[in-house]
Amino acid sequence: MIANAEKRPPAPGWFREKLLMGLTPKEYLRSLLTPFNAAAGLILLMGLPVIAYRFIFGLAAVTNLSQVNPWGIWIAFDVLAGVALAAGGYVLAGAVHLFGLKEYHPVVRPAILTAFLGYFFVVVGLLVDLGQPWRLPYPIVYSHGVTSVMFEVAWCVLLYFAVLSLEFSPAVFEWLGLERARRWASRITIGLVVSGVVLSTLHQSSLGALFLMAPAKIHPLWYSPFIPLYFFVSSIIAGLSMVIVETSLSHKIFRDQLRDQEHVDVDGLALGLGKAASVVLFSYFFMKLLGIAEGGHWKLLNTPYGRWFLVEMIGFILLPCFLFAHGARERNVALTRAAAALTVIGIVVNRLNVAVVAYNWSLPDRYVPSWMEVLVSVTIVTLGLLTFRWIVNRMPVLRGRPNYRRGH
Repeated sequence: MIANAEKRPPAPGWFREKLLMGLTPKEYLRSLLTPFNAAAGLILLMGLPVIAYRFIFGLAAVTNLSQVNPWGIWIAFDVLAGVALAAGGYVLAGAVHLFGLKEYHPVVRPAILTAFLGYFFVVVGLLVDLGQPWRLPYPIVYSHGVTSVMFEVAWCVLLYFAVLSLEFSPAVFEWLGLERARRWASRITIGLVVSGVVLSTLHQSSLGALFLMAPAKIHPLWYSPFIPLYFFVSSIIAGLSMVIVETSLSHKIFRDQLRDQEHVDVDGLALGLGKAASVVLFSYFFMKLLGIAEGGHWKLLNTPYGRWFLVEMIGFILLPCFLFAHGARERNVALTRAAAALTVIGIVVNRLNVAVVAYNWSLPDRYVPSWMEVLVSVTIVTLGLLTFRWIVNRMPVLRGRPNYRRGH
């Protein structure tokens, strides 16, 4: 028996167990040789030098931004769309912990991780976009008036990112085996969720309120006094749809981590979220119609901009609304997931329309992003995907720990 015990391989140390997933360095490096990693590596190989080039030589060397068009896709896509698509954190946490929809508890932690990384890389996008990124704290610390929309947005985003960090901390403490810290973090879950919902309500709508200051610069079909409400309601839609998409992809890619959750009806959760998304989309569609009626802009629908507005309204709001409803009624999970993907695309299209397409629509000097701007955005998204995968492979995000089944 002693001889057999001596032949057993030594248990992996902390570094191998926590960071290399129990593999040897050679095995871990071999596991990285996948088509996805090759594509991601190629994107980073091109994108990171462009980001460095931007910081060395300034915005003018990389972007097509100007004094007339100071906002481009780094604001429209990386920030406005990124914040909306990260809304699943507050939507699911609020539904489970405040409204008692406990059946959705298995998807709360992935939703919070998605939100946490979404806000983190929104800040990364802001650093790249700002002409002087070291002045990022200025709206928070040096603001001259608390009535500024940027003052409110900056503080809400900062505070909500702190809330998300604390909401996700139980998973980190479980990974590190810090039971006492994990219990402390779990005790404040309800307070964190309430704070997250309040802060998200404020800054999701305030991002829309930014455009209230430019009524003459935004096309009338996209400008409305209700635009803060549009941004808030569409963030709920984005959160529900993003959770459906993320859950679907995660359960295919990380299937080996879901052995202890075989009892979870993932398809049923997707159908329930799709039903809710259908109701909110239907309300959102008529809110947009109300904005057109309030402004008396029906005639503008028969213009080139109007036809593109109808594509957004019918193709990315009304169509997924009916697809969600039909999918929920017929219990067609594939259709529900396709509707969620279409809705996610529609949210991105809406934010690009408001901040790029409809902005300065009447001026001859139209903004078109450079290839380097597009590459930087793709690089930031790639970094987000790689970080999500790194965390899920190591921390209890999809898989549970027997000792912590009741925890957040």
